Amino acid sequence: MRPVNLLPEGDRPRRRPTASSSGNRSYALLGILAALLSMVTLYVLTANQVTSREDEATQASSEADATEAKAQALSPFGDFAKVAQTRTTSVKQLAEGRFDWERLLRELSLVLPEDTWLTEADASTTPQKEDAASGAADTAAGASTGPTATLKGCAKRQPAVAKLMLRLQRMHRVDDVLLQESASGDSAESGTTSEGCGRAYAFDLTVVFDPAAPASAAPPGHKRVPVSLGGGQ
Repeated sequence: MRPVNLLPEGDRPRRRPTASSSGNRSYALLGILAALLSMVTLYVLTANQVTSREDEATQASSEADATEAKAQALSPFGDFAKVAQTRTTSVKQLAEGRFDWERLLRELSLVLPEDTWLTEADASTTPQKEDAASGAADTAAGASTGPTATLKGCAKRQPAVAKLMLRLQRMHRVDDVLLQESASGDSAESGTTSEGCGRAYAFDLTVVFDPAAPASAAPPGHKRVPVSLGGGQ
């Protein structure tokens, strides 16, 4: 038979909680505390990471600004370097495109045959312009892009003119030698001015040079002209 407590509710002895229910509550409380701690830890770590990334971004922006300011401060030096490089290139081009006129005159004095002399000489580093009224020789000279020289003079004999042309052809940097006209002073059909030549042959030659000097140029101070140029003949 089940016992019945006949005491009033207020006089009845209180029942103590069992150990199992108290332990479950403790575990539940510890679980809640652990979850809260994990959330707080995760929040703190995330906040620290965000702050660190913001600091890195700020530092990178500062470094970029400093680098840009330094580049702007050094830009005048860069412009000066470009100007210096441009001037150096211009001087180099001028040096490579220069023509050794002193050598031309020296070689002319050595290759002219004994029975031939010059009355007029003209030279230019710019190519001659083609003239529609000129002959084939003028057309060939106009097509050249290198320096040219015009030689006018006298020769006692016609073969001396051909000999002079052969010698001129072998001179330094000469690309072609063009005969404009050659006629004796007593030739009625000739339009060549024979003033100063008398009854000798008056000739008009155009010497065309290569646009650029060859790499194997003669060394400075070289004054002897080889036999192939007429030296010693």
